[in-house]
Amino acid sequence: MTTPTRAVVLGGGWAGMLTAHVLARHLESVTVVERDILPDGPHHRKGQPQARHVHVLWSSGAGIVENLLPGTAERLMAAGARRIGFQRDLVTLTAWGWQHRFPATAYAMMCTRPLLDWVVRDQILSGGRIGVEHGTEAVELAGDRSRVTGVRVRDAGGGEPRLLEADLVVDATGRASRLGHWLAALGLPAVEQDVVDAGIGYATRMFKAPEGADGNFPAVQVAADPLTRQPGRFGVVYPQEGGRWLVTLTSTRGAPLPTDEDEFTGYAKVLRHSIVSDLMSVAEPISPIFQSHSGANRRMYPERMPRWPEGLLILGDSLAAFNPVYGHGMSAAARAAEALDKQLARDGFGEGGTRQVQRALSEVVDDPWIMAGLNDIQYVNCRNLSSDPRLTGPDVAERLRFSDFLSGKSIRSPKVCEVTTSVLSLNAPQKALGDSRFLSLLRTDTSYPELAEPPFRPEELEMVGLRPSGIAAKGALG
Repeated sequence: MTTPTRAVVLGGGWAGMLTAHVLARHLESVTVVERDILPDGPHHRKGQPQARHVHVLWSSGAGIVENLLPGTAERLMAAGARRIGFQRDLVTLTAWGWQHRFPATAYAMMCTRPLLDWVVRDQILSGGRIGVEHGTEAVELAGDRSRVTGVRVRDAGGGEPRLLEADLVVDATGRASRLGHWLAALGLPAVEQDVVDAGIGYATRMFKAPEGADGNFPAVQVAADPLTRQPGRFGVVYPQEGGRWLVTLTSTRGAPLPTDEDEFTGYAKVLRHSIVSDLMSVAEPISPIFQSHSGANRRMYPERMPRWPEGLLILGDSLAAFNPVYGHGMSAAARAAEALDKQLARDGFGEGGTRQVQRALSEVVDDPWIMAGLNDIQYVNCRNLSSDPRLTGPDVAERLRFSDFLSGKSIRSPKVCEVTTSVLSLNAPQKALGDSRFLSLLRTDTSYPELAEPPFRPEELEMVGLRPSGIAAKGALG
């Protein structure tokens, strides 16, 4: 396959826009097809309900975006986004205890999802090289089982389909992708997929942070402990632009989500520590409570298909979607855009054509897939519908024991924490946890005492009116 000249990207979200930007660097014509009318600003849109919940952009993804779109980080921070250093700027209760606040070796950008999308979309579209078909939905692929030649689209409100011809069609429509139906219409079999579904659900509410606590107060996380064999309950308080906190309460299958204000308040109180509840009590709720149940891990394997049509790629959540609690979705999409850019710059579509490029896109989702899957299979009532031997094979129990050991070590040992955080943030590959240098660190690194209370600094507690003694004892208000 020669390098195409015309591309259509289905989906105008984070993954779709980054992909369109990369393609516009190499192709003559790029059109984005988006069902929603994309807002002219950092606003929510109908087709992205999960955007109401917490999102983080890990430093791996942020670095890629900065390389593709210089100045993005500066624009985000000018709009109020926080750059949170891991583990310096967090107070985290893990399943193994409180995390020491070691010097930051990785970071995450924290702000609302609409702001992230808008800052990136505005820069990409301002160049004028990418066309956007707003309020338009894809109906079916054009072509046959050997080659895709375009896509038929129509107005989202209905009407007759029309053909958008293209040498390349990219499915970046996310979890709601209809790729299976489109391939079946071309006479192709279903794409093999794995699913690990812990029954994750999210309930989120926006709060106005206390005066003076909007710029320097740390992010707060209370994780579940899957080893209790009880349904998991999580809670986070993440800083957002505009002096706000976003509070997300999360459950696995068997722990019902709160639906009203009383349930939301009560749910926070029964987390493994009361700090989330305490912080909610000193902040002002300024939004309704929003729910989502789209948290299953799902991975497609197009590279395993015996026949794959030329001119078709899938990426983003269409290819692999992860439990959002790990924050890997946006960084994985950025990694896919980077892989596509490198492939086109180096070899175009090369001798292997679309299949070769798709294989490169599939490789970059492997690390976040195995991290999310291995964590989630520990939860009671998790439905593990995967054929991945790393999640189903005889050595799974050993993998989990090693993972537990690393996590327990990481919260108290700074150099071990540096490596595990690099892997978690996708700055380092998963295999770094098995190399000789890291295994040596497990024996030689300093091990600090276990923390008995959340490691707030006195000035941080003062910002929100909490007493150190109260936090140490019960997390009570000062």
